[in-house]
Amino acid sequence: MPQPDHISVLGVPDPATLDDDLKAIWAKCVEKLGFVPNVYSAYSLRPQRLRNFMAMYNEVMLAPSGLSKLEREMVAVVVSSANRCYYCLVAHGAAVRRLSGDPELGEMMVMNYRVAKLPARQRAMLDYAWKLTTALHLVDEADRAVLREHGLTEEDIFDLSEVVAFFNLSNRMAAATDMMPNPEYHAADR
Repeated sequence: MPQPDHISVLGVPDPATLDDDLKAIWAKCVEKLGFVPNVYSAYSLRPQRLRNFMAMYNEVMLAPSGLSKLEREMVAVVVSSANRCYYCLVAHGAAVRRLSGDPELGEMMVMNYRVAKLPARQRAMLDYAWKLTTALHLVDEADRAVLREHGLTEEDIFDLSEVVAFFNLSNRMAAATDMMPNPEYHAADR
């Protein structure tokens, strides 16, 4: 059975009506990916917020960091698993499969990251991401100390926390708009 046939229940603007800078981004997405991620289409309801969202995503997920791109995607999936965010589980689960070359890892991150055989550093990062998402009022210095014991610097802990925070925001917007993932993500890198 296919998923619902909408991008966002709040609607999305006709791409032809978007500002030129956004039209250029749409064209680049189609060129590189073959499609425009539905999160962009959903956020285009508020064009400046879309620009802000893309800038924040690029900074959090792509800027230089002691966390690898794969680690950041794994965190995105674990946060999204805790929140049961359909859009992000599908989209970022596909990214984990692509970056790791391991379709099983992508599924483990989606369903239960604890079954994955991961290096201690990654396990500590994902445990922290889960706790910061599900019991943020219990996060304390002991949690940061565990991360330091696994080699994370203060900057790495900041970056990790920011990825967790970003995807908690993103998950909530996806749920609020009933955002659907692009169908292409379902079959990607399996």
